[in-house]
Amino acid sequence: MSKPAVELEHLLIRGGRVIDPGRDIDAKGDIYIAGGRVVRLDLRGTAALPDNCPVLNADGLVVCPGFIDLHCHLRQPGFEDAETIATGTRAAARGGFTTVCCMPNTEPPIDTAGVVELVRSIAGSEGVVRVLPVGCVSKHRAGKELADFGELSLSGVIGFSDDGSPVADASLMKEALRTAREVDLPVIDHCEDPALSMDGVINEGETARRLGLKGISRASEESVVARDIEIARTTGGRLHVAHVSAAGSADLIRRARSEGLAVTAEVTPHHLTLTEEEVGRVGPSARVNPPLRTQDDIDALIEALEEGVLDAIATDHAPHTARDKDGEFSLAASGISGFETALGSLMGLVHTGSLGIKTLLARLTSGPAGVLRRADIGTLKPGSVADIVVFDPRIEWVVDPADFISMGRNTPLAGRTLRGRVICTLVGGHIAYKDYVVKMRMLKGLENINA
Repeated sequence: MSKPAVELEHLLIRGGRVIDPGRDIDAKGDIYIAGGRVVRLDLRGTAALPDNCPVLNADGLVVCPGFIDLHCHLRQPGFEDAETIATGTRAAARGGFTTVCCMPNTEPPIDTAGVVELVRSIAGSEGVVRVLPVGCVSKHRAGKELADFGELSLSGVIGFSDDGSPVADASLMKEALRTAREVDLPVIDHCEDPALSMDGVINEGETARRLGLKGISRASEESVVARDIEIARTTGGRLHVAHVSAAGSADLIRRARSEGLAVTAEVTPHHLTLTEEEVGRVGPSARVNPPLRTQDDIDALIEALEEGVLDAIATDHAPHTARDKDGEFSLAASGISGFETALGSLMGLVHTGSLGIKTLLARLTSGPAGVLRRADIGTLKPGSVADIVVFDPRIEWVVDPADFISMGRNTPLAGRTLRGRVICTLVGGHIAYKDYVVKMRMLKGLENINA
């Protein structure tokens, strides 16, 4: 990744509520950063101020590891009218994300080492956060022939997925899980049975009937989750279930994990906070795949999140052009531009008491780091890379898509008041994003920063 606009030799973040879920830390303290790494974490709040060191007053703010997004769409190469790696990573930094895993449904798709290198090269020169590519399961994402997992793993992918499309062929999924085991990487499946979901655009139920829209049953997701778990059992491969939306899927994953199977899973902010009723309120901006479900599903997903059955919250950031998203609901593209609203929407669960803040931050940091099997990110352990987010859990703000950094303005949250916002994001000790509040809170050293 390119270096963000503001490079720091060192920085003291003073007096914040430091939450490091992976090490069970939740206390007021100081963090000293130098050389791009966490040097010292002082929970007594007595850290000495090094000479000429900038100081950020974090009193009343939360300081935690940078968020890790296991599932996003940066659209480049091929769909730069919707997003680029440059705009997408800047939007990610604004949302507190310091590492993002980009899905391979690009053009060309990420199914060869050459395309992986292209993405990594652009991210290195134009991106402001760490970008980890996901390789395709099948060549050209056509669902017919397995991609070269060996070549892709050597090029640096962190897993394999045909996201946007399920691995519909069970025999191909079996081959994928068996082959992925050889390179010790997960297969990330978009669990959907096309024969059951065909032409569906909304959750199957009363809302779909009232609006005259064809529904997608929970069974279309749950049946493939069950199938994939059984294939993972027989192959010993690592299965990661993408964007879980249904209560039954969470139950299946819970049982698989209780049996010790190598199954992990993620859930999106929108599947935790929005129901199918949004479709009637805001129209195409609420079309996603899998569809928004019911409050009963949300309650089950939150329970699974608290239990650790669901390892991570992943945005499934899916920017679209206005042309692709506006118009008739059944013809609109699926997806929400989610980087910049993720924290604010999720903090709503914390403020209502539905979810603990430590659990929330664990599923944004140490949880996804565990799925990636990375010990160098998602932590504030001294010596670790200084990926840090500072946020105000109380500040209220109104979502205005015109103010997004992302090129994707597609969100069902337009005009909503959210409570909780990122103030500053550090990637490798460099400022990748800062809110106007930072300038007011700098005690010394960075009064004129313009990141």
